[in-house]
Amino acid sequence: LASLGFPVVPYQRCETLDACCARIDWIGDNRETFPFDIDGAVIKINDLAQRQYLGSTAKFPRWAVAYKYPPEKKESRVRDIVVQVGRTGVLTPRAVVSPVRLAGTTGTSATLHNQDFISEKDIRIGDTVTIRKAGEIIPEILAVVPEKRPQDAVPFRLPSVCPVCGAPVERDPDGAAMRCTGAECPAQLSRNIAHFVSRGAMDIEGLGEALVDQLIAGGHIHSPADIYYLQLDDLKSLWKSGTRAAQKLLDSIAASRSADLSRLI
Repeated sequence: LASLGFPVVPYQRCETLDACCARIDWIGDNRETFPFDIDGAVIKINDLAQRQYLGSTAKFPRWAVAYKYPPEKKESRVRDIVVQVGRTGVLTPRAVVSPVRLAGTTGTSATLHNQDFISEKDIRIGDTVTIRKAGEIIPEILAVVPEKRPQDAVPFRLPSVCPVCGAPVERDPDGAAMRCTGAECPAQLSRNIAHFVSRGAMDIEGLGEALVDQLIAGGHIHSPADIYYLQLDDLKSLWKSGTRAAQKLLDSIAASRSADLSRLI
């Protein structure tokens, strides 16, 4: 294929196992220079007769083995720590970090899980931290680089009141989660309704989080049930296309009435 001008993945024939190991190390050291993303390397026996002799299991060939590289790690700076309120009222801290490229994508945030996680690693705003992608997907902070900490950095504590509604925050008695106690917290309402209309639930197409927030702010919905009382006049001012887009959403809401009970639950 290469001789015909096709781009091919670079490979090398090795005569010994040590040479294979050296090649794996070289690929790992140079993976950032490739024009594509990788998470491992594969060793294959270069003899068709031996491949046939070794055969395969029900799922895998016995003549090839994959080596997976450990997650890529890089340093970044914690620019801020923001607190989000989920649909169950749990306060989740998130680190806003300087852009860092990991496993082929650029990340600007990392999950901090809870107060115990922050306190254990002593993560502060302004800190330089080591970040990796857990499972090549979710950026997570591994550790703080203490020698790069600014002198004015102070320990971070989750707020004692909800940042959205101002209600007191309480820690779960059997866990590390901090939870808003406000029964009518707008953040919980927004995420509850967004979950209710999502594809895995009632599957109301066109009713995304931004539109849900607009409807809550306008006083049109206060619970998931209110969605089914929306009228054309409530919706047509929310789009430039007006009546047409509003009617399309109303049709989608009407269609969801026939969804299975399992989706409603």
